[in-house]
Amino acid sequence: MERSDPAYRNEWSNDVKSKTPPHRSYPRRLMRDLCRDPYLYLLALPGILFFLVFKYVPMWGVVIAFQDYSPFAGISGSPWVGLEHFRTFFETPDFWLLFRNTMAINVLNLVFFFPMPIVIALMLNELHSALYKRFVQSVLYLPHFLSWVIIAGLTFMLLGKGEGLVNHLLEAAGRERIDFLTNPDTFWLLVTLQSMWKEAGWGTIVFLAAIAGVDPQVYEAARMDGAGRLRQMWHVTLPAIRNVICILLILRLGDIMDVGFEQIFLMYNGAVSEVAEVFDTYVYRIGIQRGEFSYSTAIGLFKSVVGLILVLLANKLAKKLGQDGIF
Repeated sequence: MERSDPAYRNEWSNDVKSKTPPHRSYPRRLMRDLCRDPYLYLLALPGILFFLVFKYVPMWGVVIAFQDYSPFAGISGSPWVGLEHFRTFFETPDFWLLFRNTMAINVLNLVFFFPMPIVIALMLNELHSALYKRFVQSVLYLPHFLSWVIIAGLTFMLLGKGEGLVNHLLEAAGRERIDFLTNPDTFWLLVTLQSMWKEAGWGTIVFLAAIAGVDPQVYEAARMDGAGRLRQMWHVTLPAIRNVICILLILRLGDIMDVGFEQIFLMYNGAVSEVAEVFDTYVYRIGIQRGEFSYSTAIGLFKSVVGLILVLLANKLAKKLGQDGIF
């Protein structure tokens, strides 16, 4: 085989790559990519610095979960206590209460909130009027830009027992007022509806982008086969965005132990404390108000570990089902 033969060159190249140690080839590839696309890496530099400074560097602070940390002694001067804070947390009666409330709210979000952006994106995709579609999108996106303080204020104005608009309408109709905000039986549903109203429209952006990437010829072929709009939606659109749905579901499972401190804190009151106390509010009360930094850090580390395990398991399951997963 001649050296000028392309087959010889490919064989030689593969042989060299197989003999090159991975730890040596990766820096070379990185430098080659940096020289080839310097502006792309420069564009990504702010995001990389953000994660390094605000995400990775603070991870060093998790060591205080294994210490009896004192701000005056610092990390290096605080004594080590091992898994004592974790043992205390798991043995306290508050653990199962926090676990129940956190999981209940997140399961409701998975069942009702997670599918809502998909449904909205499918419905918006069926609109033919571009002007009307943009108008509906703008209306649905608007609540995302409102803070939880405003959302909670609107909830009080609508559902308050004394001055709430809904109770005024019920009284005008000859019915008794309903105490929505202090009813433990409806608290989980109330915060789920708040999340749906605030974030469902914004969540449709990813799904609309995925739907826009579907080849129009596939829809044309489905129409030629006699498929109506519902069948096109079921057999063409949903399979085309299935991988995106799977990835977002995996990422959502990673946040299964996080409810959102601000929303729960604003809706919290003594009447619903048994169903409203979650890990985030508990960490605030114990860690910030009482100054038990090591104990609250141990709780946060526990949440992170559970989220990581769920992501790994969900990603492995997705791989077995033939999906790409996140890695």
